[in-house]
Amino acid sequence: MCKHPINGIYLNRKPFVFIIMKLYIQILCMGVVWLFICSPWSMADTRSSISVGTEAEKTASGEPATPAPAINGLLLAEDKNPLEILMRKAATWMYQIQALDTEGAVAALAATNYPLLVLEPGHNFNDGYPYDTQAIVNALKNTPNGSKRLLLAYIDIGQAEDYRNYWGDDWIAPTENQAGYPDFLVTVDPDGWSGNYPVAYWRQAWKDIWLGNSGIVATLARFGFDGIYLDWVEAYDDEMVMSVAENEGVEPATAMIQFVEELGAAGRSVTPGFLVVAQNAPFLIDVSPARYAAAIDALAVEDTWFHGAGDADWDSPGAGDLPNRYDDEWSTKNRLIQYQKYQARNIPVFSVDYCISTTNAAQVYTDARTAGLIPLVTRVSLCRLTVTPPWDY
Repeated sequence: MCKHPINGIYLNRKPFVFIIMKLYIQILCMGVVWLFICSPWSMADTRSSISVGTEAEKTASGEPATPAPAINGLLLAEDKNPLEILMRKAATWMYQIQALDTEGAVAALAATNYPLLVLEPGHNFNDGYPYDTQAIVNALKNTPNGSKRLLLAYIDIGQAEDYRNYWGDDWIAPTENQAGYPDFLVTVDPDGWSGNYPVAYWRQAWKDIWLGNSGIVATLARFGFDGIYLDWVEAYDDEMVMSVAENEGVEPATAMIQFVEELGAAGRSVTPGFLVVAQNAPFLIDVSPARYAAAIDALAVEDTWFHGAGDADWDSPGAGDLPNRYDDEWSTKNRLIQYQKYQARNIPVFSVDYCISTTNAAQVYTDARTAGLIPLVTRVSLCRLTVTPPWDY
């Protein structure tokens, strides 16, 4: 009988049976492999961040149809930036940017279990009494149980502050209607904060203060801060700043997004995964949603329910409890709707409201959590630990 080789083995009985069996097994194996490849478990998320978009966008980007684990209503992925994962796990936070040099202030913060602190770094005060910033970072970088704590450095990127060491001896403060010197100093703070002056932030002379290896952001990263907390992003919407931008042919919102991108890149040049949290300016995302969402790791918002008077002391009646006074796009209701645009892109939204009344504070915590925010209620001077912490802290 003629012998038929199959896979190098000679079979001498019913060769066509074995051929058919072999083909059947190959087809079956191919089917199993195909099912595994198409399963959601085999589709790893290789993106550097998770965004929420249409199903078509998800399919195009390779995102799995099955949602990743969620904490605080935010999606997580195993391959995400570990600093960002810690931030997304934070259910509470604390914010103090004054009086950190007061005796016992840092020790009081160190004794807390807040997983995220926003701090004034204080290394560049020009009054001869800068903070010992490295000592502060070392004292606060872990919680009492030894877990890593996120530290974000507060910086005002849309205003020049006359108490910083970058303020030159020949600088002249602007007035309400007259630019200062250098001429990127545009006007005075509209909320009454003394020594703060909105700037033409797109000017290279201003950017040079912040960017580059010797800039403020890289310096903060080398101190050990995990990210930056950007104040006065809303400079792009200031009337005086907008007027200067128009005269120079600059689109102020786009220029601000570019500046935020550059600030993040400066931090990441020192610390991979360096975080960027933008305070306020919630409508900036409408200018370029995908670009701005990629530039920040979180949004923080003030005054959704209650605000305080500018420059009010801790014990002043103006330290908080001033209700949201708007009935337009800045009303509480419309702000919450705007925040949802960030939440829909899986960007956490931290909120801070300023209250003295414990009743008002309780209302804020309840309403903020219902809206999916990570809330804090304190007083507008931000010079002490809050006395109205979350009730379950």
